[in-house]
Amino acid sequence: MLKLSKLTWQPPEGGQIIKGMDLAIPDGKLVVLTGPNGGGKTTLAKLIAGLETPTSGQIFLDGKDITPLDVTQRARCGVSYAFQTPVRFKGLTVRDLVELAAGGALSEATLCELLGKVGLCAREYMDREINASLSGGEIKRIEIATVLARGTRFMLFDEPEAGIDLWSFTGLIDVFRDLRSHLDGSLVIISHQERILAIADEIVVIADGVVQQAGPRALVLPGLLDGAAGCTQCPNKEVGKQ
Repeated sequence: MLKLSKLTWQPPEGGQIIKGMDLAIPDGKLVVLTGPNGGGKTTLAKLIAGLETPTSGQIFLDGKDITPLDVTQRARCGVSYAFQTPVRFKGLTVRDLVELAAGGALSEATLCELLGKVGLCAREYMDREINASLSGGEIKRIEIATVLARGTRFMLFDEPEAGIDLWSFTGLIDVFRDLRSHLDGSLVIISHQERILAIADEIVVIADGVVQQAGPRALVLPGLLDGAAGCTQCPNKEVGKQ
């Protein structure tokens, strides 16, 4: 379980982004974080991953206080994070990156399975360099494959649908369903997309730096879908529409 206790974060220029947030994310659940743009979701993800340091409060993973740990130490504890905008690694191939995430060499069959889950043909991509020749959508799918390769206890995906085509998005839904079916930990997705919200076990609505609503999908989702037209908390029905 991941637990946040009175978590706050304030950038150097001032103005709190995360405001005393309390949240518990249980094991064995697919949890979707949603809410208006600018509400604090990506900042929260970076705090959990160790890319930002809380101004105050604590983060616990399986009862251990991981607040003082950096991003590498948290990865060793079992936290994986897929960026909303992935990083390019000039000089590394797709195979290099996936094997680095997995912690060792992988067979072609395993590479094919991992890349196939995100809609990529391993034979076409495994020896390509992670550089400007790859589109944003391709980079996104490769990064998601690296998270799958790690197989960590806590997996966090920041808007995985951004920049990918409809066919690949449909494939990702299947990947998340498969992950949920045999979770040994927690799977958290930041998303506005109705099709991702529809497969969640729990939905957490974050706005203005606090948890506005949290609970089982059956209780939370109908209210989001019935929201007023133009409401920024309402889920989007189209891939890539923000």
